[in-house]
Amino acid sequence: MIEKVARVAARYDELNRLMADPEIATDPVKTRAYAQEQSDIEGLYQGYQRYEQVERELNDARRMVEEEQDADLIDLAQAELESLEAEKEELLERLKLLLLPKDPNDDKNIIVEVRAGAGGDEAGLFAADLFRMYARYADTQGWKYEVLSSNASGIGGYKEVIFEVRGRGAYSRLKYESGVHRVQRVPTTESQGRIHTSTATVIVLPEREDVEVEIDANDLRIDIFRSSGNGGQSVNTTDSAVRLTHLPTGIVATCQDEKSQLKNKLKAMTVLRARLYDLEQQKRNAEQGAARKSQVQTGDRSEKIRTYNFPQSRITDHRIGLTSYQLDSVLNGALDEFIDALATTEQAEKLAEMEV
Repeated sequence: MIEKVARVAARYDELNRLMADPEIATDPVKTRAYAQEQSDIEGLYQGYQRYEQVERELNDARRMVEEEQDADLIDLAQAELESLEAEKEELLERLKLLLLPKDPNDDKNIIVEVRAGAGGDEAGLFAADLFRMYARYADTQGWKYEVLSSNASGIGGYKEVIFEVRGRGAYSRLKYESGVHRVQRVPTTESQGRIHTSTATVIVLPEREDVEVEIDANDLRIDIFRSSGNGGQSVNTTDSAVRLTHLPTGIVATCQDEKSQLKNKLKAMTVLRARLYDLEQQKRNAEQGAARKSQVQTGDRSEKIRTYNFPQSRITDHRIGLTSYQLDSVLNGALDEFIDALATTEQAEKLAEMEV
């Protein structure tokens, strides 16, 4: 393992030399690519630098224990030896984690789709709760979010809401949210006080650039129509809504939230690109057959991943068996406890695979 880390560290030094080259310094594309690569391996580089220093200090401490005559100095050297050995083990574990293959989508912006499932109006209200939860989490991370498309239910809920989250690491944190979310509570419309169970489905897609997903204009059908539902001034009075249909796959993306037809088309294209790329990835995984099936990222969007129980203020993630009684805090965006636990579980899975 250390040999591999050493090669990464050597690459870090090589990137320093490359970026100091005057020819490369005047090429913004290469400079940006090298800077990103260096940023990605900086943690490994720093860890390896410390590992080498600890190894040198260990050798010095061992020599002192073997050669020193003064008993007090030997005791001090022995204590330092034990401390350094413990630090070395910690460094090895950290370097092992840093060596794990990184998801190439982790730093990308994302498209989040939240749809009401079973439960009628109550499912729509729960979908709105989930949207607010993710919006508040985005705020805590310093990310920006923007609604791309929405279909309100009329009582404060959503039949569907699609929004973009922009910020470094957005996908790495929220990719675990894809799946079926279940709520158990007494709806405001329930006169008998009975607890109802409703669901909403969440899909998290990494945003794709034009160069990553090429869409032939001949493969698109573009329909323009008048917006419906809640909207701002002029939204419901002009033919500005856009529906894009990708004819080869039948995938549809619609946007009607903006007054501008052009803005609606651009937003719809953003969603369409993400969905087309996701479809292609699912096909590849199916063809390979041996794709890793992660406990926390199965890719099965019909899987029930989390239950929000209001009477007991309990929230449970079924993939890892984690339960919290801070339901109000979680719905206000305090998702880190769950996301950290899911990320740790995925790391453990990858480590187990690496050691097989």
